[in-house]
Amino acid sequence: MEFRDLKKQYQKYKLEIDAAIQNVVTNADFISGKEVGELEKQLAEYVGVKHCISSANGTEAMTLVMMAWGIKEGDAVFVPDFTFFSTGEVVSFVGATPVCVDVDRDTFNMDTDKLERAIIQTINEGKVIPKVIIPVDLFGLPAEHSKIREIANKYKLLILEDGAQGFGGAVNGKKACSFGDAATTSFFPAKPLGCFGDGGAIFTNDHELAALLNSLKIHGKGENKYDNVRIGVNSRLDTIQAAILKVKLKAFINHELDDVNQVSQIYNERLSGIVEIPYIPNGYYSSFAQYTIKLNNKKIRDGLQANLKEQGIPSMVYYAKPLHKQQAFSYLNYEDQDFEITNKLCDTVLSLPMHPYLTEAEVNRVCGIIQNYILQLKT
Repeated sequence: MEFRDLKKQYQKYKLEIDAAIQNVVTNADFISGKEVGELEKQLAEYVGVKHCISSANGTEAMTLVMMAWGIKEGDAVFVPDFTFFSTGEVVSFVGATPVCVDVDRDTFNMDTDKLERAIIQTINEGKVIPKVIIPVDLFGLPAEHSKIREIANKYKLLILEDGAQGFGGAVNGKKACSFGDAATTSFFPAKPLGCFGDGGAIFTNDHELAALLNSLKIHGKGENKYDNVRIGVNSRLDTIQAAILKVKLKAFINHELDDVNQVSQIYNERLSGIVEIPYIPNGYYSSFAQYTIKLNNKKIRDGLQANLKEQGIPSMVYYAKPLHKQQAFSYLNYEDQDFEITNKLCDTVLSLPMHPYLTEAEVNRVCGIIQNYILQLKT
C-alpha cells in the first residue's frame, strides 16, 4: 500500500500526461512556455483571485513574498509552531525574526488567542517590530482566517497564507489560497495538487505586488530578463511541470478533491470512538493533504506505527519536532512551556495513507489493524 499513490494517478491519466509532456518536448519550449501562463490563469480562476505567479517551489514562493514586502532584520513574523520548517525558515532567510505561536489542539492550526498575546508581548518587549502573520492551512484544513484578519487589521500587519497543504480547502465556499494579502502553495508531488518535481505558486489580488513578484522571480527583470532593475532570484516553474499540472488540476477539480473527502468519511466511520479523528469545523472543507489521528500518548502512537509497518501499512508523523525546538532556531531561546499543545501533538499524531485512489477495502484494512491494536491495549 502507498501512503500517497502517485503511481495509480499516473496510470489513470497516463495518456494525457504523456501527451502534455511530449508537446513541450516537441516544441522545445522548456522555460516560460505558453503552458505556464495558461496554468497560472486556471489556478487564479479556481482559487478566485486576480493573480497567480508560479515559482520554482513553495518555499521560494514564500521567500519571494517576503522580499517583495521588504521584510528584513528587525521585523517580526508570526508563525505556527506546529508546521514544516520552511514556514519559519523563509523568515530567517530574509533576516527577520520568526515568532512561534502555539496551535489549537483540535484543528492543528494557529491558536488565534495565543497569536494576539504573542503580538502584544512582542510590541511590549520592543526588540523587533511585528510585520507579518503566516497562518498555515495544515493537513488540508484552512486556518481561522476571519479571526486572523481581525487581528492583522488591529495591529496593522500583513498576512501571508501558507497554503502548501491547503490547496482545495475552503471556508464557507471561499477557497484556500484566497485569504490574506498574499498566499502561496506548493506543487511538491505529495501535496493535494502535485507535479512531477518541485513547483509552487503565489496568489494575490494586489496588482503592484504581482508585478513586483514577476520581476523578482526572474533576476529582478524590468522590460525583459536582460534589463535588471532590482536584485531578484531565479525561481521559475518550468514548462513541463506546468503542462503536467494542467492535466492534474482538471482531475483534482473533477473528482480527486471529492474522492479524498469520501475516503475521509470511511476513515471517520471506522475509527470514530477508537482513536481521535480529524476535526472539521462547521463551514470548513478540507483537501486532506493528510488524514491525521491522535493517540493518547507517544508510546501508543509509536507502537501503532510499528504495528502498521509490520503489516505493510505506511504512516507518517507530521511533525516529530516543533519549530521552537529546531536547532536552527536555538538562538531565539524559546520557552518550552509556551508550546504545550504543539509538544503534545508531536508525541501523539499519526498520519494514515490518504489519496483519491484508496479503495474502501484498503481503508478497511488499515482501520481493522488500528482497531485490533487499540482493543489489545484495553485487554
